[in-house]
Amino acid sequence: MDLVRTVTAAGVTTVTLDSPANRNALSSQLMEELLDAFTAAHDDPAVRAVVLSHTGPVFCSGADLKETARAKEGARVPAELLADVLSELWEFPKPVVARLAGPARAGGLGLVAAADVAVCTRAATFAFSEVRLGVVPAVISATVLPRLTSRAAAELYLTGDVFDGVRAAEIGLVTRAVEDDALDATVAAYCDSLVRGGPLALAGAKQLLRRAPSGSIKEDLAELSEQSAGYFRSDEGVEGVSAFREKRPASWVPSATDS
Repeated sequence: MDLVRTVTAAGVTTVTLDSPANRNALSSQLMEELLDAFTAAHDDPAVRAVVLSHTGPVFCSGADLKETARAKEGARVPAELLADVLSELWEFPKPVVARLAGPARAGGLGLVAAADVAVCTRAATFAFSEVRLGVVPAVISATVLPRLTSRAAAELYLTGDVFDGVRAAEIGLVTRAVEDDALDATVAAYCDSLVRGGPLALAGAKQLLRRAPSGSIKEDLAELSEQSAGYFRSDEGVEGVSAFREKRPASWVPSATDS
């Protein structure tokens, strides 16, 4: 049985974790299917953005502990495959929006942090529960720590305490926490905005967000000025400026009937 489902409409692919029986735990099968879904979305030029959603009351409960316990010595445990998943999401050239209508724990928080935009309900709960199992949130730190304030990270990593969606937004783990009945509309509004960006420009903007400064403001500005000029001179840049001046949608903006 498939554990990940996908559907595409109007330039947006929704990738849904569909393993509610074990609270969408990160089993090897689920993560392999998640990687396949993102590969397909990457390769499809009609896909402009991806929403990562879930069925059931829980977004993701973290690593599949039953599978972890069964792994023989030397065998790869689910937490190791999670590194591939987080890398794929973090470096994905198209915008990724996480939609959470329920709790996330441990490795599930790595998925949330890897998304460019994350929207949860105010009542959704979160916890870095690893230390209470005698392990550490090592793999997910690659995506989580760049999002959190250092004080919040220390508190929540060391205590394993549960916190709600409002707190998650305050510390930067999610973008917005909304009432239950506003979740889907908020996600849809973000997607509508994202698909209006040029595909190459969106990929370039994501690279800027991950870019490490060189240490010299003069060198940084020289590099960034050259990069900016290249985008303005590109076919996409020329089309975008023309569309703005002519007060029309750019050619890359999908229509509501696209699928």
